[in-house]
Amino acid sequence: MASITIRNLDDETKQLLRERAARHGRSMEEEVRHMLRHATGAPASSATAEQPAIAAPPAGALSGKRILLVITGGIAAYKSLDLIRRLRERGAGVRPVMTEASKHFISTLAVGALAADRVFDDLFSREDEQDVGHIRLAREADLVLIAPASADFIGKMALGIANDLASTILLAASCPVLIAPAMNPSMWRHPAVRRNVETVRRDGVRLIGPMRGEMAESGEAGLGRMAEPLEIAAAAEALLDDGPKPLTGRRAIVTSGPTHEPIDPVRYIANRSSGKQGHAIAAALARLGADVTLISGPVAISDPGNVTTIQVESAREMLAAVEGQLPADIAVMVAAVADWRAAGQADEKIKKQPGEAPPPLLLTENPDILKTVGHHEKRPALVVGFAAETQNLEDNARAKLQRKGADWIVANDVSPDTGIMGGDHNRVRIVSQSGIEDWPRMDKQSVADRLALAIAKSFEDINASGS
Repeated sequence: MASITIRNLDDETKQLLRERAARHGRSMEEEVRHMLRHATGAPASSATAEQPAIAAPPAGALSGKRILLVITGGIAAYKSLDLIRRLRERGAGVRPVMTEASKHFISTLAVGALAADRVFDDLFSREDEQDVGHIRLAREADLVLIAPASADFIGKMALGIANDLASTILLAASCPVLIAPAMNPSMWRHPAVRRNVETVRRDGVRLIGPMRGEMAESGEAGLGRMAEPLEIAAAAEALLDDGPKPLTGRRAIVTSGPTHEPIDPVRYIANRSSGKQGHAIAAALARLGADVTLISGPVAISDPGNVTTIQVESAREMLAAVEGQLPADIAVMVAAVADWRAAGQADEKIKKQPGEAPPPLLLTENPDILKTVGHHEKRPALVVGFAAETQNLEDNARAKLQRKGADWIVANDVSPDTGIMGGDHNRVRIVSQSGIEDWPRMDKQSVADRLALAIAKSFEDINASGS
């Protein structure tokens, strides 16, 4: 209820509420609850101000890390306030840098209060630049995080423009850089933005998001929402994780999600794949040190922050993207690729004619991506395919292993009563030439972690044997 009330407040009241919440280290919703409790004389709950606003730092990947948070202009800047809290909850120190445009959306007071640090915003500060402050800020950071990253700022990054403090810091930074794009879907699709995004990716910048959803503009929805603060914090943790990385130096290709095969400008052939398992596997391989390229069909989940993501629509686009990433050491083909597509796409929407039967839909077979990779002249050392079946699971998986030229098949029963397709859990069997390994039902992240460890062990065994 609080979020609805806040959304309907006038801008001046919202800003006052933001500043009050920042002073107390709470979200705006938590501040409203606290004010209501105080006004009604209700007893304080365990989540009131009597507890410290930020808990003691946990022993995680962000504990003790120094994060330089760059906030650029866009309505999503309000999420950066919660992001600061999430990063500090995990033990990170947050040093904020704000562009001039960002100040139109949130105040330096709110940002500085939550970060417990001053806000840096002036390239020509007489105080800071006496010791070349932008260089010092860059060198003292373990991670530069840009959230939100506007289309304008991504363009400056791609071209190496340095005309304010934030963009100048980036040219001086040698630490990892993670960006969370946020913009209208039309802007995200624009060819210039796509070129700039690919340029910064090639430069080594990592992306988290954007996500699909409703925009700030009334009636606007699509791919362009900034990833949620918890997702960004998780991506930062993955990027700064100092744990064992047995796949360091290995290149991996992962496909994920469904494909959309157009029938006409409105309709398409697709399936119910959510992309959750493929995205989780890509992130798990990256956590073990692999250089991962995720090739994703249309999904409603955000891109993992520690991988390079290529977004495609159709099976033919996915195949071209996969072949464009070869050679590689590992290929994990998780995507639920449509077996067939329309033989010819209609240029206009196919209209229903009263009293007439629907026009015949002629289908043709799509390229077999797993089989192509399994028999490719640049075949990866380890090729893993997925078999989503509703009957004869093991027999179909064994046949697929031989036919496709894969090393392993991860087989799962996706019958409707299992809830696996689109759900959060999975139960798989690993089929290889040496036999079948039956794994228990677990959440998809656990499946991904276990599979990534099995992949790492297979390369250790190869190294040990001297092959």
